[in-house]
Amino acid sequence: MTSAAPSFELLPGAGESPVILHVPHSSREIPADVRDGILLGDAELERELDHIVDAHTAELAAAATRLSGVAPWRFVNRLSRLVVDPERFPDEREEMLAVGMGVVYTRTTHGAPLRSADTDPEPLVARYFEPYARAMTDAVAGRLAATGRAVVIDVHSYPTAALPYELHGAGPRPPVCLGTDPFHTPEGLLGAAREAFGGLGEIGLDSPFGGTYVPLEFYGLDPRVSALMVEIRRDTYMSEPGGPAGPGLGRLAQALADLVGAVSG
Repeated sequence: MTSAAPSFELLPGAGESPVILHVPHSSREIPADVRDGILLGDAELERELDHIVDAHTAELAAAATRLSGVAPWRFVNRLSRLVVDPERFPDEREEMLAVGMGVVYTRTTHGAPLRSADTDPEPLVARYFEPYARAMTDAVAGRLAATGRAVVIDVHSYPTAALPYELHGAGPRPPVCLGTDPFHTPEGLLGAAREAFGGLGEIGLDSPFGGTYVPLEFYGLDPRVSALMVEIRRDTYMSEPGGPAGPGLGRLAQALADLVGAVSG
């Protein structure tokens, strides 16, 4: 579970591609010094990771890249979201603070203590969250400079059955959920996603998870940055919780590649 790997990695795609596949929650890696601040025993922590990790989404993005005629760029978090969650708002705008899951989690998916209540989040924010945010901002700026636009496709998964931490878990749980933003998700991008994933079953919007990731420097300000979150229900491609991938992963990779192709031109 310890790791000397970088905390994130930008994998270059084609120079003419505006697309960044963002994979923030695929890793189980936790540096040893961060592990020391987590209250769970080893077996409990492994079980928590089974629930919270978007397993195999990095492999999904890599497979989609190989299938794409114009290779997208990939920005991959190499550390667990239990270190920091790079997609949370770093302030009071973050609704997940209500369940102890802001930038630095203090509660588990089932509401148990994950860290001490008096944990100071700032060292982890400075060490991991802020560099990640700067690098993702630079990645988007790079696509804007090269192509005049950037398309962030956020690659996630979610469990078939709602977990206690979910604030909106009572809503629909379709095979594919598309998370949108009123400013950054244009109809063309949403339509392309519906078509690309349409053969995989029902396509839902913003339930059980909504919104999408845009670096704060551009958020609500720059319409050249478009974004969409793709949430895949885990029973469509893997054994839950935390088990191996199945043949559904290949079908999803082709669908994601089709979406990348549709928005790359």
